[in-house]
Amino acid sequence: MIRLRYLIIGLLVSLGCSVFSFPSEPLAAVPSIRHHQLIVELIPSTHQLIVTDHLTVEAAPGTQSVEFSLASSLHVERIELDSCTPPCQPSEVKFETTVVPEHPGTQRLTLHVPFDGGQVARIGLMVRYAGEINDPPRDPRHLRFVTPSETAGYIGSEGVYLSSETQWYPDIEGSLATYDLSISVPDGWSVVSQGAMEQDGRRWAVSTSSEALTVVANRFVVKTRDWKSRSGQPIQLAAYLFPEEAALAEEYLDASARYLDAYIPLLGPYPFPKFAVVENFFSSGLGMPSFTLLGSGVIKRHYTQPYALGHEIVHSWIGNGVFNRIDRGNWVEGLTTYLSNYYYHELTGEEAQAREQRRLMILGYSVYVGPGSDYPVAAFTRKSDEKDNAIGYQKAAMVFHMLRREIGEAGFWQGVRTLVSRYQGQAADWQELETVFEETAGRELRWFFAQWVESDGAPGLSFEASKIPSLDKNRTDLNVRIDQGQSQRRFHLELEFLLSDGARHSVEVVVASPTQQFTITLPGRPLSMRVDPNFQLFRRIPRSDMPPMLNLYVTDRRRTLVMLSGRESGATEPLRGLIQRIQAQEQNKPENERTVVVEDQGGDPLPAGSILILGGFAERPPASALLRECGDRLHMTGKGFAVGGRAYDGSTKALLVSCHRQAMPGSVVTLLYGVTPEAASTVARLLFFYGWQSYVVFDEGKVVARGDWDDRMNAEVRLESN
Repeated sequence: MIRLRYLIIGLLVSLGCSVFSFPSEPLAAVPSIRHHQLIVELIPSTHQLIVTDHLTVEAAPGTQSVEFSLASSLHVERIELDSCTPPCQPSEVKFETTVVPEHPGTQRLTLHVPFDGGQVARIGLMVRYAGEINDPPRDPRHLRFVTPSETAGYIGSEGVYLSSETQWYPDIEGSLATYDLSISVPDGWSVVSQGAMEQDGRRWAVSTSSEALTVVANRFVVKTRDWKSRSGQPIQLAAYLFPEEAALAEEYLDASARYLDAYIPLLGPYPFPKFAVVENFFSSGLGMPSFTLLGSGVIKRHYTQPYALGHEIVHSWIGNGVFNRIDRGNWVEGLTTYLSNYYYHELTGEEAQAREQRRLMILGYSVYVGPGSDYPVAAFTRKSDEKDNAIGYQKAAMVFHMLRREIGEAGFWQGVRTLVSRYQGQAADWQELETVFEETAGRELRWFFAQWVESDGAPGLSFEASKIPSLDKNRTDLNVRIDQGQSQRRFHLELEFLLSDGARHSVEVVVASPTQQFTITLPGRPLSMRVDPNFQLFRRIPRSDMPPMLNLYVTDRRRTLVMLSGRESGATEPLRGLIQRIQAQEQNKPENERTVVVEDQGGDPLPAGSILILGGFAERPPASALLRECGDRLHMTGKGFAVGGRAYDGSTKALLVSCHRQAMPGSVVTLLYGVTPEAASTVARLLFFYGWQSYVVFDEGKVVARGDWDDRMNAEVRLESN
């Protein structure tokens, strides 16, 4: 399951257990659950869960005890021995239940059973238990980053969500089990789980090994479609939506079919009997084996884009078909991001959008990962903030892109298919990926994984070019010096030249040292040069070369928020909540890392660093500074504003605009302005989701225009004329 996991690694270490065991191993060094047969009753009105679990455990010869984890809110009523191989006497078997002090929400069930002999032990147990699952979803603690609402699990009148974090059934960490689930819910409710649905949704069979079992229940309107892919594979498509969104079912079923048809030829047969889009009663975007769980907010927004529904469908193969060894890094999100968020644009011929995705991956890393906070891709396990997202998703995706360029199309795609087929129902780590791609490339790749996966950082590029005197007027020889800063990596680099006849000429070089010189022969006189014009290389961009945007304010170490009161009575009030949210978000930070909040500024000079201005526009120092820095790009009018060469008038208009502070490279001044207080307040609630453009124009809270300026990420540099 692709989700935020709270691993009880400390508990397992204290038990002397390694974190994972896998069915492919001949003997399980650690006890592992192979199958659960669960009979479940859900009572939403009282948050109650009642379960009988018949489970099968496998252990190595000589095992003396088996440890299970279970939520401490669940009371174990009975444990019985169903079977025992080699045979054991029930009188020899003992159980005990203890609380885990370091994990107050977890209890430990210990089965003492003395096994001798040289064969694998197989134990059948019946565990009956009941209790309350009542951790209501809470809003995430991030202002600028989309994360699911936070809950370990919930049974209530709003809905049911039970996952591995809930610990709602006895488990041994690292087990890869199959499941049979029989479940009872109130009339009018429907259940969704993994695998194949039987008996009108009250019984589910999971025949492929899975890391965990997730159960969701609510008052759904269910729409199904029996469908065959172009390859002939039958797959049941389904949509479980609330009545208010039921009309969107066909749109989601059509999109699911479209993505499955795109990825089956690339990745092989779809691993499950169904794929379902399921609406959730709290904010989420989670991919489970055979279904995705999406919050109502995103369902309403037609969440069918490649980075959305396409991403969750790719997880069916990558993450829910082949698993992570989470203690050895998370490669799953990087490869899934590459195949969905990025490669789908290539697959459908959208070359401009594919280039833009590469640019945004590089930009996201350069904005959110400072040299002092970087870490290797191999160290990424899960995302908690924007930095993790930039490394574990964006940088990792670009690593796969560069691997593809390094070993070629045939070797790369054969490697992806080999990975999926070889490790289906098992776990793989970065080392095993390296082995697979070395096989399909037919050569050693240790250097590639060492520099891009196991090392932090990224090269920064600068260059110098000078002409070499020549008597041949039909060609020009250039001496080009490439400097990759503190980095010492080997990579392919494209150089593009604009020639005097208007033609563009590209040359690819291999850079293998911190500073390297090349002699380039061109079929004409060059006027300008661009380095990596198509963003094929993962690299660090200086802040001063990025387009100005709100996210440069967010990531500046020195930030000041200025509230302008405006001339209208109460004009600042709609923005007070935004300031309070920022202060609450930063309350645990050291004081020197918090945003400084000031009113108006009066006649004082503007402070150093980046500045965010909120409120009505007036002739005060912050407003004047903004106009100076933006120059002709921004004009304020009596009825509105003009930006990007176009005027926007009217009481419903609002503007978010950023410009570089010319005297302070890397810092920006940003304004959130509404023609009326109501126009600004409509935008303020989601302000930090609009952080990637130099300007964003809103009408009644909806984006009507956006754009960038001062983007020097791969600017064309003039060369000396003859």
